[in-house]
Amino acid sequence: MNPIISGLGGLAAVGAAGVAYASLVERNLFTLRRFDVPVLPADARPIRVPQLSDLHLVPRQQRKIGWVRGLDAFEPDLVVNTGDNFAAMDAAPALVRAMEPLMERPGVFVMGSNDYYAPHFKNPAVYLTDRYAKATAVRPMLPTDELRSAFTASGWVDLDNARTTMAVGAEGIPLDLVGVDDPHIELDDYASVSGPAPGDTALTVGVLHAPYQRVLNAMVADGAGLVIAGHTHGGQLALPVIGALVTNCDLDTSRAKGLSRWWPGAGLGEGRALPASAAPGHAAYLHVSAGLGTSPYAPVRFACRPEATLLTLTPRV
Repeated sequence: MNPIISGLGGLAAVGAAGVAYASLVERNLFTLRRFDVPVLPADARPIRVPQLSDLHLVPRQQRKIGWVRGLDAFEPDLVVNTGDNFAAMDAAPALVRAMEPLMERPGVFVMGSNDYYAPHFKNPAVYLTDRYAKATAVRPMLPTDELRSAFTASGWVDLDNARTTMAVGAEGIPLDLVGVDDPHIELDDYASVSGPAPGDTALTVGVLHAPYQRVLNAMVADGAGLVIAGHTHGGQLALPVIGALVTNCDLDTSRAKGLSRWWPGAGLGEGRALPASAAPGHAAYLHVSAGLGTSPYAPVRFACRPEATLLTLTPRV
């Protein structure tokens, strides 16, 4: 056989195997990440905060539903849901079933664009360009009100352009919680909830779906010690060692997932930023979840497993 043809055949086989792994295996390898975040007063007991993001749930995903239900075994003190929960018009009941045990715990949530608009087909190649980050508003509407009503009826607090104080954990540690609606589709109105925290709170936590720098800067400038976000899918298609190629917003790829630091002045524009290692002492902690799902039209993950995160808030060192 011609060696060139043989080589091309080998490359095609490797490519096909990679696509099969990304679409059939890795996107179902649900993982719980764990981080300790030293943001509480010196004498405080730790607070367990699971973050769920970007489930993009459809009713047939029974494995994902069961896995999410199992997170209640960690006995959370506060659940944080950062949006993009479902991906089908009939998915709200399945989502409530997935979240049901966690909805019996204290919780807060914000919406993402895919809590409002149903997903639609995009050329997968566009994912690696700036054009992918431009949300399209002309899409079928999802049952957002049904989702919001289910969450608030359970006692979860809607932080879409809202602020609240909650006593969290066995000691009732007072947390200032502030959030915005999705910056990705320009629904954020941080100015309406901005300002310093009440004097008797131990920590301000910012919550948003898409971690755009303008909102991160404003929250941290107001004194947020921890900001929690989703949206990026961790890049969804990453390269070993190199990591994420895109974030689908103006956050730099080094912060596409996991725990890092953020401060006003960190961003350099156009998706660039100073490294977390350059953080000043007053910098906030930033956690970005890689999320648990994908769009039904791009059901692949590579070198970026679907995840939820258990953040354990601990005393400052």
